[in-house]
Amino acid sequence: MNGKLYVIGIGPGDPELLTLKAVRILQRVPTLCVPKGREEGASLALSIVNQAINLEGIDIIEAHFPMRKTRGTGNNNELKEKWSATVEAIASRIEQGTDVAFITLGDPAIYSTYFYLHEMLLERMPELPIEFVPGISSVTATAARAGMSLGLGDEKIAILPATYSGDIRAVLAEFDTVVLMKVHSVLEKILPVLTDLQLEGNCIYVARAGMPDERIIRDIAKMTDNDLNYFSILIIKTRRPHERS
Repeated sequence: MNGKLYVIGIGPGDPELLTLKAVRILQRVPTLCVPKGREEGASLALSIVNQAINLEGIDIIEAHFPMRKTRGTGNNNELKEKWSATVEAIASRIEQGTDVAFITLGDPAIYSTYFYLHEMLLERMPELPIEFVPGISSVTATAARAGMSLGLGDEKIAILPATYSGDIRAVLAEFDTVVLMKVHSVLEKILPVLTDLQLEGNCIYVARAGMPDERIIRDIAKMTDNDLNYFSILIIKTRRPHERS
């Protein structure tokens, strides 16, 4: 009998934000598939799980997702080879009857690294049993840490990668709340737009939400390069309180 694949959201970084279901499954699966941004570095996802679960004796499959290469390089043969190797490692264990848990930061449904492998896995094992276990997303965790609401009533919310190539002004005009994820690399381009639209006072920047070195900045004009981090989110409220119905 084949094993099963669990795709588990482990939250934004605080191990206490793992769900009870995530912990229960992680305590019993013999194999973890762990995303890594760099081959030589440690996995942030694994370090979070290691604070909540005893990983002694656990079989680890490392999945490499170098983000700079992942974005916008659909024909990168080196990446495809690495992903194919990861898919084969997962599939071979499941065919041997072993359950595997792929751990992913935040929630699996929101910009998860897992979905780079999803279609490849289904091509390799069309009948692959998969269970998705939701986690607390970095978006909602950021709002919670900032003590704010993302939306009320009929307010519209947009969640975008900071590398979004469309018209950001149009998005800001259309939505009541705009969430820019991994904003560190484009902040210099975004700030003049916010200033021009008089929205710089309606923003909250949060880096590494829920982690020990978390940063929450409510005056983005005072930000420095030291505040920038890959795991960062900018929440923009496009309506002032008196403009909301």
